[in-house]
Amino acid sequence: MIKLQRAFVTGVQRAESREDLYPYLQNAIELEHATIPPYLTAMFSLKPSNAGIARLIGTIVRQEMLHMTIAANVLNAIGGHPQTNKPEFIPKYPGPLPMSIGGTGFEVGIAAFSKPLLETVFMKIEEPEHPIPVKRALAAAPDQYATIGEFYEAIMAKIRALGDRIFVPAAVERQVLTWFPRDQLYPITNVETACSSLEIIVLQGEGTNTDPMLHPGDPAHYYKFGEIVAGRRIVKRGTGWAYAGEPIPYDEGGVYPMKANPTLAGFPRGSQARTRAEQFAYNYTSLLNALQRAFNGEPAHIDVVIGLMYDLKVMAVALMSTPLWDGNGMNAGPCYEYVTALSAAES
Repeated sequence: MIKLQRAFVTGVQRAESREDLYPYLQNAIELEHATIPPYLTAMFSLKPSNAGIARLIGTIVRQEMLHMTIAANVLNAIGGHPQTNKPEFIPKYPGPLPMSIGGTGFEVGIAAFSKPLLETVFMKIEEPEHPIPVKRALAAAPDQYATIGEFYEAIMAKIRALGDRIFVPAAVERQVLTWFPRDQLYPITNVETACSSLEIIVLQGEGTNTDPMLHPGDPAHYYKFGEIVAGRRIVKRGTGWAYAGEPIPYDEGGVYPMKANPTLAGFPRGSQARTRAEQFAYNYTSLLNALQRAFNGEPAHIDVVIGLMYDLKVMAVALMSTPLWDGNGMNAGPCYEYVTALSAAES
């Protein structure tokens, strides 16, 4: 399963003030964001013949956005200031996720949809500490690593230990509270609301030790990716669970032939691919700038973020429909890069 360096957990455990928790909640924001570009790209690469799979991945992407928002709201609630509009906020793809996650050379890249991608990368990202035996669990990592769930548990334990005194009442006005269900995104005002919100992040990604379902017919991320890989929905079978339900059709030809891990520098200046890739990067940078405003005193700016998300899909599909010049039959793809020139123009 995915592991992070135990130093991050012990750092949380040693925190003595709310200020000591600020960098770890910022780490959580960066972690939740880091999964979105790979998941989005896989979803965008699916043609209409695979619309069913795209919808399933889309539900996961929306929940990752919710998780990032929850982490930002908790940081705001204790007086911190989320940071999203800086180049280092974006992971280097391919590469490790934030907090040195992986521990054994595990890297996450930007690639078109494939079942091996989901099974070896996306499911590994979402794998719980104790997976329900629908599929064979991966080998455990060495003891010097901790799970993502353990990281969040440490934050919740420290919040409980520090108590309600760490919360800033006026900070609720800075929190983003729209675009997601009210029972999943609500004001963070005390220990109870902070911990219940962080618990949502863990449960939606991993499920529980006994039940893969968040709600009837709606499994946690790990098992939802498992459904797509298996080609069937997960259902109860006797006392256990099996990928033996309704088929999930997959058209192998219904995926854009995108070259993995595209970069702006990899596209010749003046080419159609470079022009479209720059447009995508500008839009993505605008999205991160809009998130910065939404998470730092202008919560209504989340409407701009959502609008830019829809624009990303149009631009990504245009890129994935653009043949490259090398004659290998591959197309261009989205570049998740922070364009500082655009940032300067907008400031």
